[in-house]
Amino acid sequence: MKLATFDAGAGPQTGIIVDEEIVATGLPGTMIDLISSWERLQPELNDIARSGERIALDRVKLLAPVQRPGKIFAIGLNYADHIAESRMDTPENQVWFTKAVTSINGPFDPVEVPSFAPYVDYEAELVAVVGIGGRNISAENAASHVFGYCVGNDVTERMWQHRTPQWSLGKSFDTHAPIGPWITTADEVPDPHSLGLRCLVNGETRQNSNTKHLVFDIWQQIEHLSQAMTLEPGDVIFTGTPGGIGAAMEPRTFLKPGDVVRCEIEALGAIEAPMISVE
Repeated sequence: MKLATFDAGAGPQTGIIVDEEIVATGLPGTMIDLISSWERLQPELNDIARSGERIALDRVKLLAPVQRPGKIFAIGLNYADHIAESRMDTPENQVWFTKAVTSINGPFDPVEVPSFAPYVDYEAELVAVVGIGGRNISAENAASHVFGYCVGNDVTERMWQHRTPQWSLGKSFDTHAPIGPWITTADEVPDPHSLGLRCLVNGETRQNSNTKHLVFDIWQQIEHLSQAMTLEPGDVIFTGTPGGIGAAMEPRTFLKPGDVVRCEIEALGAIEAPMISVE
């Protein structure tokens, strides 16, 4: 099932994507409420998907599927080609940073390029959304804790990222975590470690890889994170970006107002954002 958060003119609500249309669930609450009650709600949602009134997607605004996750964590240096272009060694341990929850952005909403922080870069990523929460989750059981997957762009301001040892500020600007266009539930993604992934800037392919090249796979990521903290329904995990970032190009090429960045993942869809200038 593909689940979205959308606005048809009366505020955010949850919906089910059916072909090129959307069916409102009619359920109260947010996507996190739906995820938290998934086992109970799934039969009802199946009925709604079959018989509910459909609305054309071009008549609604798709929002970030999880608008206010409790936590956003992202792993760095997790594709070999990205490690090489970053001129760093393959990490022995997983390298994690947080993105502020206020950085969440809709799948087609503008992304800001601040005038005082213009070194903005793209990082297309597979995003995992936590379903069943828990602590000390083993890698062997991690798949059962994933609700679903979506496309993400770990937008990064490189100057702010690298001027201190801590990356989180450079990763947390407003609008710098677009996700979507919807969540594809895990049962429809037989192998999340075999998905083609691309990023295009103004139609030019910049990143082109496959999730089979992850250094630490998703199950290892969940095991590691859950040793430190309790994962909760709706938490968002950015699983790493492949090579091809703008900062590694010759010459270095950062995003500028007017650019359009499209991130695509096989079987999950695509998100696309225009870059806009802000003071």
